[in-house]
Amino acid sequence: MNMILKYAVVASLAPMVLFAAGCKTTVRIEPSDKPIIINLNVNIQQEIRVRLDKDIEDLLADNPDVF
Repeated sequence: MNMILKYAVVASLAPMVLFAAGCKTTVRIEPSDKPIIINLNVNIQQEIRVRLDKDIEDLLADNPDVF
């Protein structure tokens, strides 16, 4: 009787183990065929213009008869 119970347990667990093995998750990392574009659209022009405007204002304040 004990041997029959072991076979019954093995027979009932075997499909569950096979099913669990079939549900294994896989993660794939594949490179894209398109290039990676990083848009670094930094507006440095504005900072330069502000500095130049301040320098011009200082120059005009020191020399009012330049123009």
